[in-house]
Amino acid sequence: MPAAEKKPDSRDGAWAPPPPGRHVYEYPRPAVTVDCVVLGLDADDLKVLLVQRGVEPFKHTWALPGGFVKDDEDLDEAARRELREETNIEDVYLEQLYTFGTPKRDPRGRVITVAYYALAKLSDYRVKAATDAENVGWYALDQLPPLAFDHAEIITRAVERLRGKVRYAPIGFELLPPRFSLTQLQRLYEIVLERELDKRNFRKKILSLGLVVETDEVETGVRHRAARLYRFDKKKYERLLKQGFEFAI
Repeated sequence: MPAAEKKPDSRDGAWAPPPPGRHVYEYPRPAVTVDCVVLGLDADDLKVLLVQRGVEPFKHTWALPGGFVKDDEDLDEAARRELREETNIEDVYLEQLYTFGTPKRDPRGRVITVAYYALAKLSDYRVKAATDAENVGWYALDQLPPLAFDHAEIITRAVERLRGKVRYAPIGFELLPPRFSLTQLQRLYEIVLERELDKRNFRKKILSLGLVVETDEVETGVRHRAARLYRFDKKKYERLLKQGFEFAI
């Protein structure tokens, strides 16, 4: 580096002195974060899990759970850690979504975020705020509060991914309880795809795949006639997948 060139201030997040023994690069070092779009399903709509930030920037503003990646962890580990630390959610379906790197997306400096989306059963988790989050809660997609950073764009991208992938992969079952009725299953697809489905054709199609297994259980606590409950045979799907099976709804 030429003697006259001034190194960026390490406080702005763009550069920091390397530990002893590590090679020094003459280039900016953007910070890397992970952000998680956790989607859940209730009877009427999809919901996304948000945290209320307890620190600047955007203090008190709602945002996606996430944070900076540590030097000694990979991206998936960072995403799961942030989810666990900020919301008390773990052991969920988690998939890398997209990388967002608009230069001025973060007022702290050059920060690139790797976004993930996760699918969670609402009834399985008692979410609670921790670390630098003041509060945590589920919000319907059409009733989102003002969001920090570019998190509204990240949520939009995650929902688009879910709506596309649910047609050719059985990820929708991650949003349902282990035992579900065919009506619940159809309602899931209608909510995600935002359109009504013909009941007869949907049931014929889903049962023809051979992946939904009828159980000897029925619904409880319902006012209408109790429906038979089914379960998704994940092991059979994984076995068929190796044989070239294609899931399609």
